[in-house]
Amino acid sequence: MITRDFTAFTAHARTLDTDFGAATARAAFLVAPDGFRLAEQSAQDNAYMAEATAFDAARASAQHRDLQRALSAVLPTVCFAGNPDTPDAVFPNNVFGTAPGRYVVGRMRHEVRQREAGRADIRGFFRDVLGYAEVALDAQPHACELTGALVIDHARGLGYCGLSERCDEEGARLMHEAFGLRATLLFDLAPGEYHTNVVLAVLAGRATVVCPNGFADPAVAQAIAEFYAPHAVVCNEAEHAAFVGNCIALSADRVWMSANAAAALTPAHRGVLAAAGFRVEGVALDAIEAAGGSLRCCIGEIF
Repeated sequence: MITRDFTAFTAHARTLDTDFGAATARAAFLVAPDGFRLAEQSAQDNAYMAEATAFDAARASAQHRDLQRALSAVLPTVCFAGNPDTPDAVFPNNVFGTAPGRYVVGRMRHEVRQREAGRADIRGFFRDVLGYAEVALDAQPHACELTGALVIDHARGLGYCGLSERCDEEGARLMHEAFGLRATLLFDLAPGEYHTNVVLAVLAGRATVVCPNGFADPAVAQAIAEFYAPHAVVCNEAEHAAFVGNCIALSADRVWMSANAAAALTPAHRGVLAAAGFRVEGVALDAIEAAGGSLRCCIGEIF
């Protein structure tokens, strides 16, 4: 099922059990911010990116290492070397994604990011080390920037796909099939938004964080929040701007977000997450955030 009808989608979703697969990943992978700098192509449609003078490569590298160290306390976390020719590669979840037994290679909109899909070491890791089958979407013409554009409820097999210049309807259909989802809801992102995972998170299949201002139709955001109620954080403007929506659960008991996001999270919303069984973990990533993404963007999940 792929639909824009959020009423029909929600009705169908309520019939599904949380038996699709593991709610959280069994491992994670990162790509180091080597050669970290402004990617001018990506800045064309990423309003979150800072000016070139705001980029601090040394600070970004140190914070990225701290992120890997923190995540490694929860699940195995590997880090691939970066490449100065691909300054956006610090956000690998847009390019590589996994489902049990297979890995997916996305089609990036910008040429500077399309280079990332050709990395033989990352593809070899999934193919030859993990023994995963490849689903290559990078050679077809439709933009589909994987779990940047598509937020997945892995417990139910549901997809939430925001359409923008980074993902069109055909790209969404290809991702729906590649990840083997039961149902996917399509909706337009608000003007100026580029990726769904900046404005929406589904946490271990039992909670959501949603930023209504990131949706062209706020009623879609409300429907998603109602589906996961009472464990739904509906972000205010300050939380949205601080990347609260760009969070992730990598285990049953913790939600990871940047330190800036954690500081912006209201006490009431922290309480919503606590009621859902999550402790908030914040990691300083202000240098990484200059590139227009935050913590969840840095993390590739291995299922």
